[in-house]
Amino acid sequence: MRSAARVGVFGLLGSGNLGNDGSLEAVLGYLRAEHPEAVVDALCGGPEVVESRYGIRATRLHWYRGEYRTASRAGAMAAKGLGKLVDAFRTAAWVRRHDVVIVPGMGVLEATLPLRPWGFPYALFLLCASGRLVGTRVALVGVGAAPIGNRPTRALVRWSARLAAYRSYRDVQSRDAMRAMGVDTARDEVYPDLAFALPTPPAGAPSGTVCVGVMDFHGGNDDRARAEEIHRRYLDGAIRFVRALVEEGRPVRLLTGDECDAPVVAAILDAVDSPLVTAAETASLADLMKETAAADTVVATRYHNLICALKVGTPTLALSYAAKSDALMDRMGLGAYCHPAREVDADQLLEQFREVEKRAAELRQTLTERNEVAAQQLAHQFTTLTTNLFPRKAR
Repeated sequence: MRSAARVGVFGLLGSGNLGNDGSLEAVLGYLRAEHPEAVVDALCGGPEVVESRYGIRATRLHWYRGEYRTASRAGAMAAKGLGKLVDAFRTAAWVRRHDVVIVPGMGVLEATLPLRPWGFPYALFLLCASGRLVGTRVALVGVGAAPIGNRPTRALVRWSARLAAYRSYRDVQSRDAMRAMGVDTARDEVYPDLAFALPTPPAGAPSGTVCVGVMDFHGGNDDRARAEEIHRRYLDGAIRFVRALVEEGRPVRLLTGDECDAPVVAAILDAVDSPLVTAAETASLADLMKETAAADTVVATRYHNLICALKVGTPTLALSYAAKSDALMDRMGLGAYCHPAREVDADQLLEQFREVEKRAAELRQTLTERNEVAAQQLAHQFTTLTTNLFPRKAR
């Protein structure tokens, strides 16, 4: 009798980012449907959340609990350095206990937001190197990638991708970025983001509501010198846009995608100060999809805010902060409706918003068609996963 497959999932999961957790939920749904006998556990950022929410055992990703806090004192710096050494052994021991480890989606091969090489890029490298050393298949499934300027980060990302046993990407630009870094991508496929595999709630009745998805946006890894300037411009533009909607009598629902976005919501509520503006409380992508399904139109920044709106078929305008957002909008037939998050112009944003509303019926039909294609492509992704990671089952 064959033993059950031991499957690990890895990443910044349970750490407050709804998109990351949604990708995990999609992969768990696949495993429970196609491989119900598999024994699944996680090495992740928020083990308590993952255990309580998803019912699987979970281990903390880093030995040092202050990993993502800036270390300024000698003691903290020494502890963080020791943690890097301890994590190498902890990660290898965890990987050894599995037949397969899946990294579910997420932008694990990019640095479009501020990122230090010895944080998550180092953790991912340890995972992929451990998999190669102990013979455990590590799969990067539907991940995002982008050109990386910082040399240490780029080297860690490149070697992580090379050492993985399986790779697929959430857009063509991600695959192109890894090819440009020197990774052989000849057998790597591109599929829609894993979140498109989640259940879709029914559309709501027209309400006049506009969902505005905001983000604690300070630019990317190469924008550190301008971070505060970029943030002020983004916030000022968002406030002006929301105020203009309120002046037209439109109800506005503020959305987030990460716990760190809460101060932006608070700043907008304080600046606009209108009963027409309310903040949604969302704990999952399912919650976000319910909010966007009940809206007439969505204007959003975070990548998975956009996915939720597009998946439920709501006409959407992207406040785009990276090429991945542009690629997503283009894939879904709304490529003309992107506005740069780094240079928000409220007047121009309003013009684009009105154009989206004018074409709402046409855009909804386009999204219905594109979502059908996405569902078919993801079904193929999961079939391919079974063939590559669970060959005994595939036979």
